[in-house]
Amino acid sequence: MFRLDKKVAIITGGASGIGLEISRSFAKQGAIVHIFELNMSQAEREADLIIAAGGQAYIHKVDVAVQAQVKKVMDKINAVQPIDILVNNAGIAHIGTAETTTEQDMDKIYNINVKGVYNCIHCVIPHFKKNGGGNIINMASVAATVAVPERFAYSMAKGAVLTMTIQVAKDFLKDNIRCNSISPARIHTPFVDGYIESKYPGREKEIFKKLSESQPIGRMGKPSEVAAMAVYLASNEAAFLTGADYLIDGGFVKLNTP
Repeated sequence: MFRLDKKVAIITGGASGIGLEISRSFAKQGAIVHIFELNMSQAEREADLIIAAGGQAYIHKVDVAVQAQVKKVMDKINAVQPIDILVNNAGIAHIGTAETTTEQDMDKIYNINVKGVYNCIHCVIPHFKKNGGGNIINMASVAATVAVPERFAYSMAKGAVLTMTIQVAKDFLKDNIRCNSISPARIHTPFVDGYIESKYPGREKEIFKKLSESQPIGRMGKPSEVAAMAVYLASNEAAFLTGADYLIDGGFVKLNTP
């Protein structure tokens, strides 16, 4: 079950954090993985490790905020083998309220986290229609549906991703294109460790414990747990699922009561 043999998958931001675990998991399940990244040295290193483990992986330098770059690379990939899966994972974080978020902050978050998702969807849809169908998985967040302190711009962007997911699923049902999203809570990635170290020097253990316990289950999630959901949504076993959002949150949304 959940095999992705010979399926061609594009994973944006696929060489770090959650995206890297999705790349590894897809390759392990037999997918031909195409990683879109800006950090090519890191992407090359991770792709080599995937290949060494018996998987298939290719890397492409793509800024998802630039539609021309996205289209050019997608067209080349699809010309070789039809694209089956798009995982919109690339994104950046931001901390701030409506008062402290600058116009430059807002533009940067929008360009990558919203426009970047749109660009990839916009460019892959024509290929999916010609190929007879396709599968889009968007990375949203619990911040799209519940209030998280000081995440104004980030929540805005993830709310947009959630809405795009539903709209794309509705508009392209007849084209055999599925579109779902995943909404993680706090996931333990190197980014989290770096954030804690930079913002709370000397209090790392205290803050890590506090952030972990904000999930009712008592810990942060693992990138592999998010990747497992992505594998399922990408598989034939999930053929009846579209237009839905899947919480990977340790009870954060439903069980966090005052």
